[in-house]
Amino acid sequence: MIRLPFKGWRLAVALLVGVAGAAAMPVSATDASLAVSFVNASRPTRCAEEDNVYVKLLGTQITRFSVVVEHPPYVGGIITDSTAPDFSHCDMSQDPRYLFTPRTVVLHEDADIRLVGHRYGSFWRPDVVDFDVGGRVESGLHLVQLIRRLPGSEVEMLVVYPADGYWRAKPLPPPGLPDTAYGSSFLIGPVQESSRPYVAIRRIAFDPAALRFSLQFQDGRRGELAVAKATGERLELAVTLDAPVPGDQPFAALRSMYVAEAQSDVAIAAWPDATGGVSSLPIMRFEQVRAPSARFGRVQPSSHNLSAPDMIFERFGASPSIPSSSPSPPSGSRP
Repeated sequence: MIRLPFKGWRLAVALLVGVAGAAAMPVSATDASLAVSFVNASRPTRCAEEDNVYVKLLGTQITRFSVVVEHPPYVGGIITDSTAPDFSHCDMSQDPRYLFTPRTVVLHEDADIRLVGHRYGSFWRPDVVDFDVGGRVESGLHLVQLIRRLPGSEVEMLVVYPADGYWRAKPLPPPGLPDTAYGSSFLIGPVQESSRPYVAIRRIAFDPAALRFSLQFQDGRRGELAVAKATGERLELAVTLDAPVPGDQPFAALRSMYVAEAQSDVAIAAWPDATGGVSSLPIMRFEQVRAPSARFGRVQPSSHNLSAPDMIFERFGASPSIPSSSPSPPSGSRP
């Protein structure tokens, strides 16, 4: 159940594209964002649990960018959340399935965070990825949860699926809600395609002090994803690659679902245009655009993952290679 705090489609779009529009007005030359190509390869579906939305990010120079998630513009009006899965019209009997021995392990915990790993009984890819925390290596985890400890509660804010390279993120809960739902996923690094898009990872190392994931991809490239900001309004992730991905291969991608506007995790794409304004299209009508940022989200409530966040890709740039040893921030500097 939701009570809308605004009226009108134009106001909703203005809220939706607020960050994307700001990204088109850099403060200085060092803050300027390179333009990249957002290419839509989505297809229709009737299954609300199928990632049919696929937007590829391509660019020849990109070695750094930000992935930001923010609550949907209607979050202040949510009274009762809706997070239950909907498997009607779904047939996943032909999905690849490899068997494993299930287990759950606490990889790290301190006063601020917990990091918990899970191995499922089955998964769609056979890859076994090493996960390193402080020299302790666990292999074959399918899900790793980064959990923020808050006064009186714990909430997930980021998860990674090591065996296929999928990430999901959400801001800390806003006032009035104990938690919110995940929605769209994203991929970072050299994106490949099989029965679905994926990123092949060989090894992940996590630095608890820096909230940083260091990635070794199977093709020899390296990357990093670090939590740069975590609040009740937004979660900002800084991504660095040690070398550009070839221009004909995505260096990142959005994965999500859309059955209808009222049954979707993303319904609208928005981006700053050449006139200094903002353009937007329904996600299934969006084709391709070259822009310095883009936002993917919803302006109307959805029955599927009602509180799931909007996702923004921005601050694309070229930078030196990842150093062999990245210093951790001083104690107490966690976002």
